[in-house]
Amino acid sequence: MVTSGRVGPAQKAAVLAMNCALQRRGPDGEGTYFKDSVALAMRRLAIIDLTGGWQPLYNEDQSIALVANGEIYNYIELQKQLAGGHTFRTKSDCELPAHLYEQYGLDFVHHLRGMYAIAMWDTRKKRLILVRDRIGEKPLFVHERTGADGARELYFASEMKGLLASGAVPFELEPTSVDEMMHYQWVHDPKTMVKGVRKLEAGHMLVVDTDPWNVKDICYWRMEDAPPIESDPATTIRAVLEDVSELVIRADVPVGITLSGGIDSSTIACLSASKYPGQMHAFSIGYADKPVQDERDMARALAKQLRMPFHEAEIHPSEMAASFPEICVLRDDPIADITGFAYFLVNKLAREHNVPVLLMGQGGDELFWGYPWVRKALAESRYKLKHGKVRVPSFGELMLPRDRSRAGLVEYAFRFGAALHGWRPLRPRPSTDTRRLVFYDLVDHWQMGEWGRGNLYTKRFEESLRGFDAAWPHANHDPSVALETALTSLICKGYLLENGINQCDRLSMANSVEGRLPLVDYKLVETVIGLRKVHKGDEHLGNKAWLRMAVEDVVPAEIFNRPKRGFNPPVTLWTESLRDRYGADLRDGYLVSTGVLSPEAARRLTESASRLTAWNDLFFKTLTLEMWARSAASIASQSTAKQHVQAAQVA
Repeated sequence: MVTSGRVGPAQKAAVLAMNCALQRRGPDGEGTYFKDSVALAMRRLAIIDLTGGWQPLYNEDQSIALVANGEIYNYIELQKQLAGGHTFRTKSDCELPAHLYEQYGLDFVHHLRGMYAIAMWDTRKKRLILVRDRIGEKPLFVHERTGADGARELYFASEMKGLLASGAVPFELEPTSVDEMMHYQWVHDPKTMVKGVRKLEAGHMLVVDTDPWNVKDICYWRMEDAPPIESDPATTIRAVLEDVSELVIRADVPVGITLSGGIDSSTIACLSASKYPGQMHAFSIGYADKPVQDERDMARALAKQLRMPFHEAEIHPSEMAASFPEICVLRDDPIADITGFAYFLVNKLAREHNVPVLLMGQGGDELFWGYPWVRKALAESRYKLKHGKVRVPSFGELMLPRDRSRAGLVEYAFRFGAALHGWRPLRPRPSTDTRRLVFYDLVDHWQMGEWGRGNLYTKRFEESLRGFDAAWPHANHDPSVALETALTSLICKGYLLENGINQCDRLSMANSVEGRLPLVDYKLVETVIGLRKVHKGDEHLGNKAWLRMAVEDVVPAEIFNRPKRGFNPPVTLWTESLRDRYGADLRDGYLVSTGVLSPEAARRLTESASRLTAWNDLFFKTLTLEMWARSAASIASQSTAKQHVQAAQVA
């Protein structure tokens, strides 16, 4: 935390309580820095320079103090860049930002490549600098308030539970965030579920001057600004993939990889295994009775081909249901993704085999457009921008199946069944605002949430949502940005960040494992965006075309022909298990007692429902929020007493 006054016993106690709440993120040790107007604390998961990289870290004269979460992948190159003009105290990757800031000022951040959240104190300028990496792999929550003595205070932490443990943050749900979650399954940055708490956005820097008090939020990077690239896409992308696959295996501890049998994780495995100096281990998750979603056989076959030891775990519905409340808490953000238990278990499996760094495949579908609905959003948004209104489907599109395959007929029946139950309109709702793109409102989750707005909440809570549009993330399109770029940015800042990346960070760190995501490396992102600005046409947008071409010589051909599943579980079976076990908790829970969820809606949510209704989807979202809110409220209520005890100890 940082204050316009001086750090006293109460502030020190708050920061120590926050640090204690984050112990899972760093079981190997801790560090603190209390001076003048700043109080810093951190938990360490030792990955590089195991004996010497203890934080806080400093520049030569200790005028700059730093704590950091994450990894600076290009630290070896940066050491060479700064050699001769700087003296390094450690071999830690996280020491480099202090020296870079000393030399380049706030431009230091442009030299970093990796995943990081950094807090740096400049003793000369009495200035705190908070930085979050370009893609947002590492989180940073912020709360600003006026302290008891009238001084301004800013608290920050890597997780919401850390802020709530400080005693400085009152717990109250933000109504618009609740409704946003019901539409998307998550909440978009910079918003959070708690009033008065925001996230520092990805690619942003917060500069806090304490005398006089001034807080400035600076955007230092946007993927939309990537320069055009005139070169062959496949060879250019392959070169970046080769580069990043070498950077992300840098560690002084074992590095492993998750395998799901799909293109993304297989690409990372094939490229990184050949560069790894030791023997890389592979980890995978399957499901009881081996339903169609179970891809362990395919993952095992690739691991054998790459000579990787293969480790697997199997999830039973009862095991998932028993652990559900804990997973909701460990995710830190309320994220209604039923695959969360698989994320958690694969990281637990890695830690049990003494592998504290795990490569994962998030990002490929979003960056290379592996989701069909994104390509549909492009076509529908183009029409809307050209004609000033949404496209009305033809009679044939409405009344005939898209094809007579089993999948086509199932989709056809589901479309009419959903329309019959009222949550999925056959025709799109009219909209003439061309700044509002057709995007996530094409997805069933969003449409169920839109229907739920009039069927879930109490009248008082619904009144608090007056004027709120859950489509705000895609409602202000900048016409100077190409649609392909705009939609890529939206899905990366939405589904990828708020679901995939956030779960990767929280559920890996909950097991004291560092998850690394090579396919969200910012140079790869800039390369793909830059190539799209030159190579026009839609052929490269379909089904990860460029990624396939870039790695077709190293990834086995059969992997490209499999349907995408990832770690997707048997959803219907799992949902029923959760309803049987926790239905009563929702009917008599926090959301009902605080006037968010109406008692009638809670009753309806906990009754068995057809897949054609919205109730199953909304049940899972509300149950996730219920479990999360209970825990968050408990942490906040207990923190005040804890803080008083620690303040006395510090004093």
